Order: sequence, then C-alpha cells, then structure tokens
Amino acid sequence: MPDIFLHGALTHAPLLCHVLGRPADLRPADLPDHSLRWSGDPADLPLLSPDPGATAPGARLAASAEDVARLCFYLAKDKLDDLRLSDGRQALAWVAPSTAPHWDAAAWGARWGDLATAATRAVMAQPADSDPARIAGLRPFLTARAWAQVLGQQTAPATLRGDPGRDAVEIVADHPGHEGFFRLRRFDLRHRRFDGTWSPPMGREAFIAYDAALILPYDPVTDCVLLIEQLRYGPVMRGDSRPWMLEPVAGLVDAGEDPAACALREAREEAGLDLAHAEPMLKVYASPGYSTEYFHCFLGVCDLSRHATGLGGLAEEHEDIRSHVIPFDQAMALVDSGEINAAPLATMLLWLARARPRLRAAA
Repeated sequence: MPDIFLHGALTHAPLLCHVLGRPADLRPADLPDHSLRWSGDPADLPLLSPDPGATAPGARLAASAEDVARLCFYLAKDKLDDLRLSDGRQALAWVAPSTAPHWDAAAWGARWGDLATAATRAVMAQPADSDPARIAGLRPFLTARAWAQVLGQQTAPATLRGDPGRDAVEIVADHPGHEGFFRLRRFDLRHRRFDGTWSPPMGREAFIAYDAALILPYDPVTDCVLLIEQLRYGPVMRGDSRPWMLEPVAGLVDAGEDPAACALREAREEAGLDLAHAEPMLKVYASPGYSTEYFHCFLGVCDLSRHATGLGGLAEEHEDIRSHVIPFDQAMALVDSGEINAAPLATMLLWLARARPRLRAAA
C-alpha cells in the first residue's frame, strides 16, 4: 500500500494519535506543486491546495488499510488522492483547491493545537458507520464543544471544597446517545468518596452543551439596565403559559473565541450596543447535576440614555429579540415579583446590587 502524505494539523502528534488510534512513526516529506491553506476558522482543517511551483511540507506514514479507513472517516471523505512526493514516492493525500491564506504551522500549533486535538477526539468517538456528510456537518458543533473543554481547564479555586483531582473520577464505560447541536452522553462512572473508598459503578446521563457569554448592560449615570426578551423553548417544553423570558444579552462562545469578545459581539447583535469593555462578573455552571453548560458573565458599563426599547437579533439564527431599558430598582422589583425567573439574570442583578455604589461613584 502507498504511504500516506500527512499535512497541516495531521502532523500534530497528539491529534494524529486520536485519528489513528495509536502513536505514529512519521518521516519528513514534501509534496511539489502544492501549498497549505487555511481559512483561520478553528473548525476547519488546513487544506492541501494545488499551487504550481510551490512545495508543501509534511510527513509520510507507512499506513495500513485500517489507517487509511480511519483517516477517511476523520476527513469525511470516501477516498484519498494518489500523488507523487518530491522523492518520487507514491502517496495518498487529501487535496482540496483553496485560495485561503497560507497556513502557519507554528502559530497554529501554539493557539489551536489543544482545541483541534479535543475536537478530533470527539470526531473519532462517532459511530464507525456514520455517513461522511454527517461527520462533516457535526464538525462545527464538535469543535465548539471541544473549546468548552479547553476553557474548562481554567477551573475555579478550591479553598473550602476538596481537591482530589480529576483522577478521582473514572468513566468506566460510554454508551451511544444523541449527537447533534447538543449531545446526550450516557456513561457509567465511579468516583472516590469523601471517606477515601471508591463508589460502585453507576449509570448516568449528561447533557453536553457549550460555554455561553452573558452581558448585562448598565448605565451608572441614569442607573438603568438593559434586559432582553425572547421566546425560550425550555419553558415551552415545560408547559409554561408565558414562555417569553427576560434575560441578559447572551450567546454561545464560538470555537476559539474569547468569552469577553463573544459578550461584546452579542451586545451588538441582540441589542445594537457597541460596548468597549466587558467587566467580568462571575463564572458559573447552569445546572451542574446533569449539564456541562457554563456561563461567563460580564457587566457592560455604557450610556443607555438614548437607547430605548427596540428589536434585534439575527434573522439567520431565527432570533426575535426585544430590548427593555429600565431603572435598576424596577429590575430588582421584577426579581422580587418573580417576573424575572431566569436564574442568570437574577444572579447578575444581585451581583450588580453589590457593585452599584462603586460604579455610580466613579461615573
């Protein structure tokens, strides 16, 4: 069987180990009349593009039929292209014409290596009989959820709670579950108890979601906050007769995106606000008993004096959002009455109540 010519992210050893299911012995190789291109989107793979006169660096792997099959599964391709390397050797590779910028290996590895490796682990965990088009369609979701895992390494302090470490939890078995925009993961696990013994294995399920960035716009001069209102499907499915919710501005953190940048972007998209800065408030799990969903909460100090109730949201995301600018005391009255019944908004308003004197004195 011909060698495989590996390029771009596929030469990143931790990533390739997940693709092949084993460590690989790679040898340097070059492919003439091709170059490496990349869109800059961490959900995309660097492309091997025809480019007369150029030379694409990479590595060759003496591959088995299983290696080729696993690589095709990862790339969501039926087959690889047959090429000749600079030394005349025959090799199989994935070729895709592109006019994207040239790929920078060093910059990619430093910034995206961990994310790409986590996303690859998720891709290779999909059922082996998955349709290639389905794998390609899932890749953006898998990459965004992988980014949440990368962000999850920046964990909270442990001063009161114990700190036995992640090794004190063992996933004994994984079982098939729903995989789409969200993932339902079924698994068996055991963990070390507080008395030092290990629990018996137990079956559990977890809702695998994304990290989200939330921002509460506040004007310390007028002492007003901006809230948004929109239909929410959780209350619909619960049977709530009033499923339109008051919430902070919020959105899912894209793969590779800084949560603060996400918060500022969502303020523009949902409320028409161009905020210069997002002040960290708190970072919390939404419902840690069964969900990975995690909230990065920010305060957006701004001028709301000329910002009235309005409509916003992205049509392509089917968003229908109404914003409300109201006095802080009115917002707290809505917490007291129960009309504000979204926990993130109530929590952020209570955080603001403590910080409000400082913010108003500095205005």
